[in-house]
Amino acid sequence: MKNILLRHMQPKQSGVIVKVTATGELGRRIRDMGLVPGTPLQVQGRAPLKDPVAVRVRNFTLTLRNNEADHIHVEVEDNS
Repeated sequence: MKNILLRHMQPKQSGVIVKVTATGELGRRIRDMGLVPGTPLQVQGRAPLKDPVAVRVRNFTLTLRNNEADHIHVEVEDNS
């Protein structure tokens, strides 16, 4: 297993959130969306210019801008 930022995950890649580093209003907003440590998620896809990213979490799909995804650390399978 390795830790990467949500921004660097590939479509259809799954993982578990290990840390959210955002603070203040952005940190509260991310946590209010259910993106907290221990939560499994899967990247559904990306917009043509790679921003935003669509994420499947807790039986719903949400989109995050890359600057928001930069604050979410995810543990993924190390396939190298």
